[in-house]
Amino acid sequence: MSRVTKIKHILKEQEADEFDAPKENQSIVRVVASRGNNLHEVETGIEEDERFLVLMPVKFRKNVWIKRGDFVLVEPIEEGNKVKAEICRILTAEHIKLFEKEGIWPKRFTKKREHEDDLDEDGLVRNTNRRVVDADSDSDESTGNESDEDN
Repeated sequence: MSRVTKIKHILKEQEADEFDAPKENQSIVRVVASRGNNLHEVETGIEEDERFLVLMPVKFRKNVWIKRGDFVLVEPIEEGNKVKAEICRILTAEHIKLFEKEGIWPKRFTKKREHEDDLDEDGLVRNTNRRVVDADSDSDESTGNESDEDN
């Protein structure tokens, strides 16, 4: 299978409309930080605030990106001493809504979902480095001509 075909299948698998509930050995976690070498520090949805490292599987590397605040589904690995789990699915907003509706979503994550705050009206991630410009505001007010009126 060519690399392009492989990437297409991986992305299609991630975007699939399959909203299977997590299995018994899987858990929902939030990404806290990237630690390099395809390792990510995550926190659990349990109230004890357990943090541990998870591994990005080979099939996702260079094909799928996750950032701080994203939610992922992980499976524990047996040989893990420091790295305790492997990512099996990156959760989208649709997954989260369905899991909340079914009562599967951890209550700790319901309080605050960081990436929801950064979405604009189209569902795209807003660039926080840019100022939000309101289309309804008058251009005279935003140009800063107040100094002329003071003289």
